[in-house]
Amino acid sequence: MAKYKKKRARELQHDRFRDTTIGFFDRLGNLLEGRGRTILYGLAGILLAGILIIGFVKWSNRKTDEARQALGRAINISTADINATPIAGSPDPSYTSEYERSQRAIEEFEKVAAKYGDPYRSQARYFIAANRLVVDRPKGMTELSELSNSSLPEVAALSKFALAQANESDGKLEEAAKLYSDLAKQNSVSVSAETANLRLAKVYKKLGKKKEAVDVLFNMVDASRKAKGEKNQPAPISAAAREAATELQKLDPERYSQLPQETPSLLG
Repeated sequence: MAKYKKKRARELQHDRFRDTTIGFFDRLGNLLEGRGRTILYGLAGILLAGILIIGFVKWSNRKTDEARQALGRAINISTADINATPIAGSPDPSYTSEYERSQRAIEEFEKVAAKYGDPYRSQARYFIAANRLVVDRPKGMTELSELSNSSLPEVAALSKFALAQANESDGKLEEAAKLYSDLAKQNSVSVSAETANLRLAKVYKKLGKKKEAVDVLFNMVDASRKAKGEKNQPAPISAAAREAATELQKLDPERYSQLPQETPSLLG
């Protein structure tokens, strides 16, 4: 009996709360008259939507942080040291071979790709393909080729650059040259035109195309030294442009001498 009373008391309290709440909205609705009740319910809907949006944003931020941390852990594995005799108790991961490291990295990146959406999924797939070149090169090349058409410009450019490097390493120089040339035209944030052109010139040199290599290097350094930055001041010269200047000087000293002088204030 006592339990029943307590239960009934709770029910009555709930009913009073419900009646009070509904009564408040009804009275407010009556005061608004006509379309007032519709407006009131609309405002309540907006409030509910706002609460849901805030909740989603908080959840989304947590998932984003989680995805970044997971991707960071996988990248740490892919760049870990390789030691024939790993140091016991070391907090930093290390592996006995590049194959072992790549295999472990692929496993970690696959977890990211399976759990999170873009851009983290596509970024993880790029790292998987790049590491796959060590454990299964043909499959890695295929994956990089597919990712070079990714809807994410960053992933597409990085994949194409990695594919070009792999082709260059395998002696497929014509294929590599085409990819580097495409990247130079795209001039993406992740792979600049200067970076792509420097590799293109080196591939031309390997192919025995000295004139083409010299032209690429000259145009690259010439544009770099003439570039203007803020307030029409000479723009800083990139590391790629400096390397291109060194390569040009060795390959064709006479053509190098035709370059405009580097601004003294930017030297050193």
